[in-house]
Amino acid sequence: MGVALVTLAAVLWGVSGGLGGLLIEAGWPPLLLSFHRAAFGLACILAWLALAPAMRPMPPKPGRRRSGVALLGWSVVAGLGVAGNFSFYFLSIGSAGVAVAASLMYSAPVFVFLVSFVLRLERATPLKAAAVLGVVVGIVLLTESHRVGLSAVTPFGLATGLLAGLSYALFILAFKAAAAYGAAPRILAIALAAVLVVLLPLVDHARLAASLGASALPWFVALGVVGAGLSFAAYIAGLRRTPPTVAAVLGVVEPVTAALLGTLLLDETLSRVQIGGMVIILTTIAMLATRRSA
Repeated sequence: MGVALVTLAAVLWGVSGGLGGLLIEAGWPPLLLSFHRAAFGLACILAWLALAPAMRPMPPKPGRRRSGVALLGWSVVAGLGVAGNFSFYFLSIGSAGVAVAASLMYSAPVFVFLVSFVLRLERATPLKAAAVLGVVVGIVLLTESHRVGLSAVTPFGLATGLLAGLSYALFILAFKAAAAYGAAPRILAIALAAVLVVLLPLVDHARLAASLGASALPWFVALGVVGAGLSFAAYIAGLRRTPPTVAAVLGVVEPVTAALLGTLLLDETLSRVQIGGMVIILTTIAMLATRRSA
């Protein structure tokens, strides 16, 4: 169930990525879309809290007492990770291009694997190491970042891409920690509120006000509900039953979903190398999921 929920979250992120691509093509700035994604995602979570006020959190781990301070702290850290991921990823795209930025961001499984091993959050098995290596190779092929010359990559683009990956790893680990202290809607409400606080000074306020009366408003709502509300809810529920490294590897389903939607909605084409990268990613994930469910 944990593997299924994390994979579902990644698929929903991929769907939101395809929707975001359509909105960017229509002329909407990426950071504005990130703000709407967090804002309408938060509205979805607040509605969830209002409709299920009696929702009870998971029992705490043995020897660990429930702590409101810990819940607040880890949820805010998760929100900062999400905001950093959104912001650094777009900055890296502007300096290094989509291929390099995506490859660097999806280096997150490497960071999660190393941190989890050092902090003894999970055992470092050969299967996990092979899965991390497999998805990294698959991402490089899917994005075709290996064809980008080093001269085209600026130090700023490289740094922001790696920071996007670190931010991705941060929100995985922080959500995992927060899940031990409270229910998913409370964690998400705090995290998404933190995202809004970080992104609000960065967006064009005049464009933000205009977007609320635009014909694209229903699509902004869909972006938030699918890309932040439902997806993060499924992700946290899955993280309760899934080690961080496995969750990070499963998250790479997102660019696969986005690539497939790009071929269907944006008339994009995939080369044989990209298809090969997609096969490597899906095969690695299937192997990992099968071994965990065995």
